[in-house]
Amino acid sequence: MIILTEADLRASVPLDLAAVDCVEDAFVALATKAVAMPPILRLDIPEYRGEVDVKTAYIPGIDGFAIKVSPGFFDNPRLGLPSLNGLMVLFSSRTGLVEALLLDNGYLTQVRTAAAGAVAARHLSRPGSRVAAVLGAGEQAGMQMEALKLVRPIEEARLWARDSGRAQAAAWELAARLGIPVRAVASGQAACEGADIIVTATPAESPILMADWLKPGQHVTAMGSDAEHKNEIDPAAFTRISYVADSFAQTRHLGELAHAVKAGTASAERWFPELGQVIAGKAAGRTSDADITLCDLTGTGVQDTAIATLAYKRAQAAGAGQVFETTASRKGRP
Repeated sequence: MIILTEADLRASVPLDLAAVDCVEDAFVALATKAVAMPPILRLDIPEYRGEVDVKTAYIPGIDGFAIKVSPGFFDNPRLGLPSLNGLMVLFSSRTGLVEALLLDNGYLTQVRTAAAGAVAARHLSRPGSRVAAVLGAGEQAGMQMEALKLVRPIEEARLWARDSGRAQAAAWELAARLGIPVRAVASGQAACEGADIIVTATPAESPILMADWLKPGQHVTAMGSDAEHKNEIDPAAFTRISYVADSFAQTRHLGELAHAVKAGTASAERWFPELGQVIAGKAAGRTSDADITLCDLTGTGVQDTAIATLAYKRAQAAGAGQVFETTASRKGRP
């Protein structure tokens, strides 16, 4: 068994096109293979505005499968602590033995989530998209901008968050890191005006993106609604958009779709396509430059297995990590 620290994983798995392609392949597998992906297990700790999600999936043809434990405590920044942390365990698909313990403090989740946003933009936004708007100012907001630049010719970005000071600081840092103008703006509506791609990356429990802000041709990636009580998108938007889920089974219960069904702006009986089906050519995504597309990313276990497998292979190739010999690994030795 290999033990990999956050430092090992940051060195081995940057947010690059290989990570984007890895996550894209996972979405295609979900649409085309007999993937085993149980429902998300979630523990809520409301008095501390905390939650813990456990996700996993087995993908046929992949040597390993990951189980991820991902806490999110959204008041932590007030304490000078990160909102997200966690770890992954990678098991052999053949024997069930532990192959790697990935002590990533949530880093791999950040990478695979940003990569999923890039996959959604690659297949649903207009190819010439140049202006991005991100609602949110946390680490994922910045990683979403970074990921978009991998797949679209982004030349300008706007950033909005409820905490204007945090938004301004994030905008300055991102402008320096990405080498493009990034402006903190006074309202979500101002951020969305004229944007080609809009990303929502917050733990909001009531809509921060309103239906009447959306204009023909825009693409929206909704990242934050990964629990039943979270809701970033105005349900009225569903009367105007072409909707795509990461996992239809999940978004019916905890994504933006669930809120639209509850509000009566989407039908509980209607089938909606998944991102993997769009990539594989089994369902339509954007059909014209005038479409408004929305991809509802609630986070899937296939993404975690894919990124954990990539991390393990890269770490092995680099000789990274600490090898820990278990009783099981010693079996059969003289």
